[in-house]
Amino acid sequence: MGRIVFVVTEDLYFYSHRLPLALAAKKAGHDVVVATRPKMRAAEIEMAGIRIVPFEMDRRAMNPLKELVVAFRLARLFREEKPDLVHLVALKPVLVGNLAARIAGVKRRISAVTGLGFLFTDNGRGGFLLPFIQWLLTWTMRGSLVIVQNPDDGVFLKRLGISPKSLRLIRGAGVDLSRFRVLPELKTIPVVMLPSRLLWDKGVGEFVEAARILKARGVMARFVLVGEPDTSNPAAVSKEKIDEWTDEGIVEWWGFQNEMEDILPQANLVCLPSYREGLPKVLLEAMSCERAVITCNVPGCREAVVDGENGLLVPPRDSIALARAIEKLLLDPGFRRSLAKAGRDRARRLFSVEKVVYETLGIYNELLYKTRA
Repeated sequence: MGRIVFVVTEDLYFYSHRLPLALAAKKAGHDVVVATRPKMRAAEIEMAGIRIVPFEMDRRAMNPLKELVVAFRLARLFREEKPDLVHLVALKPVLVGNLAARIAGVKRRISAVTGLGFLFTDNGRGGFLLPFIQWLLTWTMRGSLVIVQNPDDGVFLKRLGISPKSLRLIRGAGVDLSRFRVLPELKTIPVVMLPSRLLWDKGVGEFVEAARILKARGVMARFVLVGEPDTSNPAAVSKEKIDEWTDEGIVEWWGFQNEMEDILPQANLVCLPSYREGLPKVLLEAMSCERAVITCNVPGCREAVVDGENGLLVPPRDSIALARAIEKLLLDPGFRRSLAKAGRDRARRLFSVEKVVYETLGIYNELLYKTRA
């Protein structure tokens, strides 16, 4: 058995995406610690038996000198905790955490790339620093085992120089189907929901424009945004813009919601017109509730959805195509329900949390026991 230290920027993300894995690792006999910012879910994590080491890491910062200081702080934490394995989740912890692990002499490292983030959704992001960031990311990940959530990200990282031998594909963080009950659609005006952090990269602008198009055509539906602007992300939609849309009567804003198993069944249709993802958990949750989904034909999203089988795929940044897809499913409830039923079956077969936990524990064993042999 060994000590596993997770490095995650936010405790909310760890709670929603990695807690089942941490608990399974603990049950298997490992000592599990998470280095994160204790803000929203720290009490629940510690009540579950996972120790938190407070650690601040700004997801938005890209100053190389400041990040080097963060890496040395994290290296000091690693020296104190003496992990047998570090599990670094998302791009900033992967970048800074691998550097810290090298400084501290931690040899067993997992780099979990949960998506290539705002820097890689638009060539203009990151400016002149982008080639340097890509090179640094590749250099720091060398010697670690890299988990990607979709094949497209694996191909991209190979092009950047990551060895195919160090890559593993595990599809997302998994979904707990027992939490998401299958309930009939409400017999009211149909609800079309976008549940996500409110970022331009999630297609929020296209969703609002599609709503505007359909309302102008007289389509009867309520268009709902569920989530908050992520102020740590440069692509965040401003609160002023959200207020402008709601005042106009185009969309409703339900804000941040903790219990998505209660919120998603209120939708007739779930949309995530994102520009790029790792593998969006909210789509898997919607599928588990037997709700049809519409998303974009981009990396990550097309892993969750097979066009015409359990949802519809549309081109990214195309509000007209999105409006057509929404209208098609609103006007054909029989087709919508058939997509929804196929979605839950696909979630059960491919994306269950039990499957993801089993595959990840296998990687822990590979690293901890093979390298000790």
